[in-house]
Amino acid sequence: MKSSHLKMVCTWCVLLASIVFAQAQTIEVRGTVFDTQKEPVPGASILIKGTGTGTITDADGKYAIKVSDSKAVLVFSFVGYTPQEFIVGNRKVIDVELKDDAVLLKDVVVIGYGSVKKKDLTGSITSVTEKDLQKGEISPDRMILGKVAGVQVTPNGGAPGSGSRIRIRGGASLTASNDPLMIIDGIPVDNAGVAGSPSVLSTINPNDIESMNILKDASATAIYGSRASNGVIIITTKKAAYGQKMKVDFSTQFSLSSIAKKLELLSGDEIRDVVNNNPKSTNELKGLLGKQNTDWQDQIYQTAFGTDNNLSLTGAVKNIPYRVSLGYLNENGILRTGNIERITGALNLNPRFFDNHLKIDASVKGSRINNRFANTDAIQTAVSFDPTQPVKADDFDKYDGYFTWLMPDGNLKTQALTNPMLLLNTYDNTSNVSRVIATAQIDYKMHFLPELRANLNVGYDYSKGKGKVYIPEWAPQMASRNGQSQEYGSNKTNKLFEFYLNYAKEFTGIKSFF
Repeated sequence: MKSSHLKMVCTWCVLLASIVFAQAQTIEVRGTVFDTQKEPVPGASILIKGTGTGTITDADGKYAIKVSDSKAVLVFSFVGYTPQEFIVGNRKVIDVELKDDAVLLKDVVVIGYGSVKKKDLTGSITSVTEKDLQKGEISPDRMILGKVAGVQVTPNGGAPGSGSRIRIRGGASLTASNDPLMIIDGIPVDNAGVAGSPSVLSTINPNDIESMNILKDASATAIYGSRASNGVIIITTKKAAYGQKMKVDFSTQFSLSSIAKKLELLSGDEIRDVVNNNPKSTNELKGLLGKQNTDWQDQIYQTAFGTDNNLSLTGAVKNIPYRVSLGYLNENGILRTGNIERITGALNLNPRFFDNHLKIDASVKGSRINNRFANTDAIQTAVSFDPTQPVKADDFDKYDGYFTWLMPDGNLKTQALTNPMLLLNTYDNTSNVSRVIATAQIDYKMHFLPELRANLNVGYDYSKGKGKVYIPEWAPQMASRNGQSQEYGSNKTNKLFEFYLNYAKEFTGIKSFF
């Protein structure tokens, strides 16, 4: 009897000791989670690393969690912020400041009336961020080549600065335009471009682009109207973050481009063998053969050199984040005489006032492009012109020495093909294009009703292009013998004024049956 009582007392002592020991090892940690603006972050996740145990912050950003070991690691995370880890140690209070995570910005998509999370979208929208865009492109339209399902990007040619044909889920019209609507920092731009510019987007520096959002389905028309019937591409340029330290970025890029494949044609020797060994060839025909082996494709094409240089300065002065950028591009064409030179500059200011109730996003972008367009007629002529003839002939005292087919009397043989190099070097088509895009978006969150926002969006897009085509009167391709001197140009102005009120409030107490 005494033995059984003794066993029971020992058992209770062991249980009591284990409970006391467990309580001694349990540590309760409390604290507050807030952002860089010192605002609480409700719904932030706190997880004990390596376990499934965790909790979330309340409406005031406060939390409480129990850990069984002072060596435990707490992981603090929230969508759009960089996760942080802390060892508990002897601390019972851990306050955490979460910082914005630029990588997770892709979870937020810019649309016509603000920005929303992807999970809240009902339309078909694809967001391509800076890290996913094609690198090394000089035109923004080619930066999404192969990056978005249902979007076809077909380059219009290999000339420097040439644009691309973009089709979102195919074409919808046989006669009207099938081009998508382009939005640059909130302002719609004219797809037709301006005179002297090979592409509407060639005036934008790709290095200034932060993201491109593609609205694919008919829901885009609810925002932009019938203009968006072929889809919308929203381009957002880079901005500085609040409180960011000054940062200087410089990049330079050099490129060499060449034709991927030439047509396989007979050489000069092979042409002479065919003509001389053909019993039907006349002496007159044989007398037209030259003594050269000229590859006209090698003559008109070149290994094109290009350079792209970009400098940006990003930072913040008190509550005014800023980003200033300069860019210089110079690229030759694979077809000789083609060239593009582009100088760009941009300024973005994003101040915040009144405890972040008033947000202003203002930007100014300017560009200057100098183009020289090569004569593409030389491409067709190069595959047909006689390879037995030289580029220049010693006995030619006209046509700048270039070999040209002549009649027996010395006059020009007008029915014959023109020397491809003569087509290139007598064709002078140059243009100068200037463009300025200025935008300002003012968003005010009402102090007396924070769920209500007033948004004002204004923009101004001015572009001017002019050019000149000159062909000398002695050029053999000019049948009129009068040469050509033609000037062209156009100016375009696009203004934007938008204002809307937005009310958004989440009622957590309402439960849905669906």
